[in-house]
Amino acid sequence: MKKWLKRIRGAFGMGLTWAAVWAVVGVIVMVVTTVLGLYPASEIIEGAAAGVIAGFVSGATFSTVLGITEGRRRFDEMSLPRFAAWGAVGSFLLALPLLLLSWDPLALDGLFGIGGVVALMGAGSAAGSLALARRADDRELLEHGADVADIGLTEKEKGELLLGK
Repeated sequence: MKKWLKRIRGAFGMGLTWAAVWAVVGVIVMVVTTVLGLYPASEIIEGAAAGVIAGFVSGATFSTVLGITEGRRRFDEMSLPRFAAWGAVGSFLLALPLLLLSWDPLALDGLFGIGGVVALMGAGSAAGSLALARRADDRELLEHGADVADIGLTEKEKGELLLGK
């Protein structure tokens, strides 16, 4: 049961992280479109809200997809392009219910455009998440210093390691 609770906590954390980033993107997009005169300034908050909701659902979906497909791998074992691809898939799954509900060809055209943007944002968010996770792992290893490198080595192996043999 603890394993499932950890996965749920991880999906929730990923969703919150992506929600924060996507909210900022939503605000930036709405500010730019307001300056261009496409939308009124009152819709900036709606852009942030849309970013929060889409980012949370997309991040949680990505975390679930990643857990199913790459569950046993550590972050240092995953390639950045593959991780980003799973982010794109998880984010596009956010647009899939809309795709299934709208069969109007004009709406599908717009949906594929939105789905593509969402997939690109998901890929970027996933790549950023992996980079942050790797950076955190590197810092943790640096904090532990030589203690981590010496685990499980005999005195002879430590000497050979120091001499470069």
